[in-house]
Amino acid sequence: MCLHPALIPPVPKETARVAHAAFRKGNIYLKLREELGVLYKDEDFSELYAHQGRPGESPWRLALITVMQFIENLSDRQAADSVRSRIDWKYLLSLPLDDSGFDFSVLSEFRGRLLTGGKSEQLLGKLLESCQSQGLVKVRGKQRTDSTHVLGAVRDMNRCECVGETLRHALNELSMVAPDWVRTVVSQDWYERYGIRIELSKLPKNKKREEWMQQVGVDGHHLLAQIYEGEEESLQSLRELSSVEILRQVWIQQFYLADNQVRLRTPRDQPPNKQVIESPYDIEARNRTKRTTHWVGYCVNLTETCDDQCPNLITHVETVPATSMDVEVTERIHDKLAEKQLLPETHYVDTGYVSAGVMLNLKETYGVEIVGPVLPDTSWQAKEGKGFDLSNFNINWQQKQVQCPQGHQTSSWSEQLNRHGQSVVHVHFPRRFCAHCPVRADCTRSKTAHGRSLNFLTQQQHITLQAARDYQKTEEFQERYSIRAGVEGTISQGVRSFGLRRSRYIGLEKTHLQHVITAIAMNISRLWDWWQGIPKAHTRVSHFASLAPDS
Repeated sequence: MCLHPALIPPVPKETARVAHAAFRKGNIYLKLREELGVLYKDEDFSELYAHQGRPGESPWRLALITVMQFIENLSDRQAADSVRSRIDWKYLLSLPLDDSGFDFSVLSEFRGRLLTGGKSEQLLGKLLESCQSQGLVKVRGKQRTDSTHVLGAVRDMNRCECVGETLRHALNELSMVAPDWVRTVVSQDWYERYGIRIELSKLPKNKKREEWMQQVGVDGHHLLAQIYEGEEESLQSLRELSSVEILRQVWIQQFYLADNQVRLRTPRDQPPNKQVIESPYDIEARNRTKRTTHWVGYCVNLTETCDDQCPNLITHVETVPATSMDVEVTERIHDKLAEKQLLPETHYVDTGYVSAGVMLNLKETYGVEIVGPVLPDTSWQAKEGKGFDLSNFNINWQQKQVQCPQGHQTSSWSEQLNRHGQSVVHVHFPRRFCAHCPVRADCTRSKTAHGRSLNFLTQQQHITLQAARDYQKTEEFQERYSIRAGVEGTISQGVRSFGLRRSRYIGLEKTHLQHVITAIAMNISRLWDWWQGIPKAHTRVSHFASLAPDS
């Protein structure tokens, strides 16, 4: 299909007359057109289409339809039907009343073009630009961020089911492209083991299950050997199949060769969760357990404005595998906000997004103040509130020495990397000072007579961290930080009203597109409430809870 950009036509007079007559009390789509005009233009998507060929549907309309589809949680077929039958949709799309619409498959094709052209973020960016021009988004204002888990669009499988289904998936794809070849490499018992989905078959239990997995490992190794060790030219096309590559990766993660025998890896020998494939149908979904929540899929980070005189609008969406920690995306979020010219002056986040290095870098690079509780000192002295924790030691950065509460100096100072890859300083006090120290019990619980050792961050990070720990104990911090709680309502709205919890699609890129469009849908819903004069919701307190003495 090709694209010939054209001027967006005004709303047909008959469509406008009928729409205003039908919605005398207002309508979200009529109001959106009247307040912000048309959010998108054909030129915004010109890179996604050829310049010659059969003309397709106008991409500015398809973009709006995609957003409306998510506002109302419609399938592609239902959205296409709404274009044909809904007056308010025709009004926003500048369509005459007798317009017959298009085939629903066009919407899926359009989403594919967005992904191929890397235009996912542009949909949200155009809405925010329109809101900025109307003064609905404050530049260098306040913003807040939180994350939630997202279930992948795949079944949660155990290890046994995953390896079996991975091999079955590869056999199915191979059977489509090379059925005669498959018949020559499999035996009769393979049809019994892999003929139906693994979770539907009756898997053996206890020790026999391990034997079953061992047999699956042998079968998979045999299939891979036939594909990769054969010399026929036709095998090259089989090696390029995605299911075969997935099978190869899963077998590396789950099995190994010892004495020419295929052996099952122990859990300790497997790669970390960040690398382990949990399903052959979505190799980017990851397994994670956070407190009492276990899921396979992704995490989504939502950043929104929280200024008093403006609606709370989502400014950025970051979708990551489930195993990614919040602090890993903090700087990435600000890089993206800087590209959109939407950096806040103050950013409210929870503990997971904060580290001393992040606070320093964002302050120096973008002038953004991060407000959020840092991790406390985890030493037993700090936890119990007695004894000598790190704050009781005097650090002389120029002379590279540390003095203990008893006045003794360290004998060593070295910089090294900790297990998180951070630069830290390691110091050690001489044994002759610590072995017979009268307050040794308040300093260390070591049963040996060795001297006390300390690890702390480099100078600027250490000072920043200690200052943040002191500040978060103040009433001023608690009062300022209370504004962050509102973002939990955004997460709740996204989950309950817009299907944020479950991925509609397979893969990280498609899931991210879903989250971006969901954010646009939430923003338009909030704009409608703002135009209607509906006040922002506050945290709900039950009638009984309000009777508590401290309420």
